[in-house]
Amino acid sequence: MSGRAEWQLPQTFEFHGRLVRYGVTGKGPPLVMVHGTPWSSFNLRHLIAGLAGDFTVHYYDLLGYGASDRSPGDVSLGIQNRVLAALLDHWGLDRPAIIGHDFGGATTLRAHLLDGRDFARIVLIDPVAVAPWGSPFFRHVREHEAAFAGVPGYIHEAIVRAYVQTAAYRPLSEETLEGVLAPWRGDPGQAAFYGQIAQADQRYTDEVQPRYGGITRPVLLLWGREDAWIPVERGEALQRLIPGAELRVVADAGHLVIEERPEALLREIRRFLGVAEGE
Repeated sequence: MSGRAEWQLPQTFEFHGRLVRYGVTGKGPPLVMVHGTPWSSFNLRHLIAGLAGDFTVHYYDLLGYGASDRSPGDVSLGIQNRVLAALLDHWGLDRPAIIGHDFGGATTLRAHLLDGRDFARIVLIDPVAVAPWGSPFFRHVREHEAAFAGVPGYIHEAIVRAYVQTAAYRPLSEETLEGVLAPWRGDPGQAAFYGQIAQADQRYTDEVQPRYGGITRPVLLLWGREDAWIPVERGEALQRLIPGAELRVVADAGHLVIEERPEALLREIRRFLGVAEGE
């Protein structure tokens, strides 16, 4: 397990003049991983390591997140699917399997339904996909973005630490907290943190939610049973909207199940992607 200091995205892709950092590892059929908010590809490291023996894993930091360009600009869900579509072209991938967590799930669904990008199989982990979503904290930041961006750094760090912990069922390790916090420190990071929250808008999922019934690819929904950000009832609703979708609930985990129970996720993902245990 790499700490944040060792986590590297060695390659870059330019999207409309802004750099997106990415990595490719492993061997086998192509698999794409898309993180959510306020996370980065660092938080997918357990899944990447667990699947790189059977797949060529492509992962990246969303525009405005992690090691990618965090300068002021559009980092909404309205642009993230376009970034993903452009990356798929850059990588030369036509029909990879894909895994999306949180906003990464919304990005995956938008790329599939709006940009016509095909995926062999789709895994969505606690995705932002079904209305309503957006916490009181999101709404408060949207109304007072400049004030939040200007608070002293130590207050900002305390806010982010407290906020991130609410995504987990149990206390997060310092390694995990540090990995989440690092990109959001300093002037560019602090402004970027509140900027991406201020741009979170339900209209981007409202735009595609009526189309879920037209999804024909196999879909696996994975959900932390104790998810306080997006309750498992939303997963049940999403399962009803996507024909044939499987829903597997992971016990003793919250919204950040990718950090809390990666081994349970890997078992379900490997089964769904046709990789037998022990291979």
